Order: sequence, then structure tokens, then C-alpha cells
Amino acid sequence: MLLFALGFLLIILQPSTGQFPRVCANVQSLLSKECCPPWDGDGSPCGELSNRGSCQNILLSQAPLGPQFPFSGVDDREDWPSVFYNRTCRCEGNFMGFSCGDCKFGFSGLNCTERQVKTRRNIFQLTASEKNKFLAYLNLAKNIPSQDYVIATGTYTQMNNGSNPMFRDINVYDLFVWMHYYASRDTLLGGSNVWRDIDFAHEAPGFLPWHRVFLLMWERQIQRITGDENFTIPYWDWRDAEDCEVCNDEYMGGRHPTNPNLLSPASIFSSWQVICTQSEEYNSQQALCNATSEGPIRRNPGNNDKSRTPRLPSSADVEFCLSLTQYESGPMDKMANYSFRNTLEGFADPQTAISNPAQSGLHNALHIYMNGSMSQVQGSANDPIFVLHHAFVDSIFERWLRRHRPMLEVYPAANAPIGHNRENYMVPFIPLYRNGEFFKPSRELGYDYEYLQEPALQSFQDFLTPYLQQAHQIWAWLVGAAVLGGIVTAVLTGIIRACRKKKGGTSSEIQPLLIESEDYNNITYQSNF
Repeated sequence: MLLFALGFLLIILQPSTGQFPRVCANVQSLLSKECCPPWDGDGSPCGELSNRGSCQNILLSQAPLGPQFPFSGVDDREDWPSVFYNRTCRCEGNFMGFSCGDCKFGFSGLNCTERQVKTRRNIFQLTASEKNKFLAYLNLAKNIPSQDYVIATGTYTQMNNGSNPMFRDINVYDLFVWMHYYASRDTLLGGSNVWRDIDFAHEAPGFLPWHRVFLLMWERQIQRITGDENFTIPYWDWRDAEDCEVCNDEYMGGRHPTNPNLLSPASIFSSWQVICTQSEEYNSQQALCNATSEGPIRRNPGNNDKSRTPRLPSSADVEFCLSLTQYESGPMDKMANYSFRNTLEGFADPQTAISNPAQSGLHNALHIYMNGSMSQVQGSANDPIFVLHHAFVDSIFERWLRRHRPMLEVYPAANAPIGHNRENYMVPFIPLYRNGEFFKPSRELGYDYEYLQEPALQSFQDFLTPYLQQAHQIWAWLVGAAVLGGIVTAVLTGIIRACRKKKGGTSSEIQPLLIESEDYNNITYQSNF
């Protein structure tokens, strides 16, 4: 009870990060298309009086999109968030948040000047006390209403273009479930028509940055509602697992004794209700998920379609994926070949990197293997295993970033599927984040992974790998250059000796032994390589 009361107090006092800010979910804000709330610290919009930020027009990317979405002006998520707001807070320095009242990820302190790097740990390395605390935090989030955010229960058109707001309250955990649904839902075209080939969080370059932001926001929410600023999301390292190692009552819930599709009554998660799982019903009604409870979490790990997902991913699968040098390729969707992103997401074979959507590898394999709530994209975040799984997927992304050290330009600037270009804002986050802003090492965002810190040798190997790969690519040239250099040296040596013989009159007494120190200092060594 004390923890609940403390969490409730903290969430009232501190701003959060998520979808529609409550202070902007009203007629005035929607009709003016402005979401620039006052910062509590000085009462001015965006904390402008304290130089934290100012209300600015949103700058939208004009880069061309891929051909996957052949419509324009039919989906509220196009050019996010301009359908709802075209002016928001633009924060200065290390400030962040819909009112610039927060610090950027990786910073803390009154003026957001203190750098911090926290460590995410393997869930099996947590002490019993730490593990139980994590489970209690999850349950707390499921039972505390978000004080700063609400969800939309209708489209902008259904809201009469803002004159009839349609929003409702939601608890902190389900806020994130709803955001995952909203980013991946189908486009409603009117009547009974929908467009399914659209997803602002999957099947394209933004998959990894989007889920990175999602986890950072989720992590920060848990820190706030509990008052535990040192909390970090644990991860489940599922490489070479023979079954669902976290699927027991000690961790994320075991199997129900009489119904294999449900969780054990001994698990706190058996009482959880899912939301946003009935996409076909929403589509038929041309409606959005309104977060109504839709039954218990379903999970039957291992009893999935083996023809699609024959096994859980192996260490070899991960290592092959990490060896891929291209982040993205071709159409930049689930048909991309030799793409690190598409292979890690699971639409390409983890042994060849050739696209094969009929099979599920790596990330997708875990979702399908769970054979329940987690296996349907839009509602997959209902199962708390989701955060453990995606934390480990993010760690693989982090390993790739450290090994290949890509420039920001490696992330596609144009022609990606809708919402996935480098400068596109991620749906449905307010405050606004661009895809490219999270295509960077995790330490710059304030966190690291325990298994990536030690041993130091592995970090050195990851550092050295790209240079060794480059050397391998030009090895033949290096050998040829060495041979040619040897030949040139031999010829020059022969010429010099011949000249010395012709000059036989020069006395050894008046020849310098090596070289005068003054001349030595004027010599420089160069390498054309």
C-alpha cells in the first residue's frame, strides 16, 4: 500500500512520456493545433522564461517515401503529429518533454547537466529481492492511472476535426500497450476497407530505433511511479534456449494446470487483462482500440506452428546477423536481403540473410514461439515478457552499432516505408523523436548492457572487427603492393651500388657515418596506405 501511494504521488508530481498529453487533449489545443503546455517550474509555455525551450512550428521531413503506402491524407499518423498539432515545444540543451520539464535520456540533475549511464542486467543474474521488486513494479504500473497522458478513442475525423475530443484515461502499463498497437494498426479507409501494409514501428528501418525509444520511455515511467531512479529493464538472453526459461511462477508466469493457453493462478500476471487484441473487430467497425479489457493473457510456449518457427534462435544465428555490414537494403521492408535490420527483426533467414517472410527468425521467432498474446503484433506488448525480449533484441542492435560504428548517414534518409525515413518523427510519441536520433550507441542515451561490459577483450574484438574486415577486402592489393615495393627497392639498391663503384675516388673518411642530426630532423616518413 505504501509503494502504491508513493507511486501515485510521484506520477502526479512528475511529467511522463507517452502519447497525447492530457493538457493538450482538449478543444482549444486541437483547434489551434498547438501543444505547448507551461512548465511547472516557472509557469511559462515550454519553460521559456527559464530558457528550457519555446513553442515552435513543427519541421516535417520532405524526403520522399517508399511505394508501400499509396495514399495521402487518409491516416492521422501521416506526417506525425501534424494532423493533431503543428506547434509543440522545442527544448534546448539537455531538456526534453512535452513541456521541456524533463531531462534527455542519459542526463539528470536540476539543470540536466549530470551524465549518467545505468546498466541493464540479465534477469537470471538478479537477486531474489531484485527480481521480486521488478515483478512488483510491473504490477504497480498495471494498476496506476497515467496522470499526464490519455489515449485517443477516435480518429481526427471522428473527433469532428478537433471540435469533439475523444480521449480516455489509461493505466501506465497499458499506455505502452496502446502506443504499440497505435503504431502498428491498419489504416481505416472507410466502409469496411482497410490498408494492412503499413506499420510505423515494424518491417522497416525504424524498427530498432522505435523500440529503443519505447523501452527508454517505459523504463523512465517505472523509475517515476516507484521512485526508484536506479531501475533498469532486465533482459532475457534467449540464445540457445531449449524452452521458455522465464515461463514459470518464479518469473513471468507458468502454465495453467488445466488450460495450457493460460497462465498459472499462482502468477500475479494471471489476473492481468489484455487490450487492443481484436484488430479485425476494430477494422470492421472502423474504430480505434479504446483499451477495453479483452480477457486474460494467453500464452502456450512451444506449441506453435513448427513449420514457421521450428526452434528458438541460436548463438550462431545472432553472430551471423551481427556480421552483416548493411543496416538496410533494397526496398527497406520485410523483403530486404542482406539487411541487418530485416534479419534481426526475423523476416530474413538468420543463416543466409535472404528474405523469407514465411519463416520467423530471431526477434519474430520469440513472438511466434510464445503462441498467444505475444504472437499478434498489435497486442504483443500485453505479455510482460515483451519488455525482456525487446531489451535483448536492443542489446543485439547495440552490439552491431559498436562493431560496425556506422555514421548517421547509414540510416536511410529517403525512400523508406512511411514513417521510417531518418528525419521522420516516430508515431505516436509526444514529445517528438526522430528515427535518426536513436541510431547511436546506448551509452550516449544513458544505459548499457551488463554482458557487453565484460570481458574487456570482447569489446576490443568488436572494436577491431571492422578494421580487420576492411583489411581482408583489400588483402590482395596489400600483397601486390608489398611485392612491387620489394622489386622497386631491389632495383634502386642495385643502381646505388653501381654508382658507388663508379665513384671509387670518394674516401670513407670524409663520408658521414649515417646522417647529420640537423638533416635527420628534417626527414619525415609517409605511408601512402
